[in-house]
Amino acid sequence: MYKLCYFVPETHLEATKVALFEVGAGRIGDYDSCAWQCRGQGQFRPLDGSQPFLGRQGEVERVDEYKVELVCEDDLIRVAIQALKAAHPYEEPAYEVFRMEDLE
Repeated sequence: MYKLCYFVPETHLEATKVALFEVGAGRIGDYDSCAWQCRGQGQFRPLDGSQPFLGRQGEVERVDEYKVELVCEDDLIRVAIQALKAAHPYEEPAYEVFRMEDLE
């Protein structure tokens, strides 16, 4: 099992979650569409050659974003990352993948 965490502007919060749920991420036992989210502020500076969804090249952009966390089965993690990238508006979405251990 993996935990997938990603950062997304509010405009695409629901679309990214739906895309992940549709490929099977966010399932825990007899429950699906499971996720945790919180609001925060991200920042980045688009460099030469970038095509930013928000901001301008060479300028630091600060934006209200959500951090979303959900679990994903081993055999679905690569397809989940592809679904996230397809639904996410950023050219380079920020995400993290953590391997989870079963300690029972």
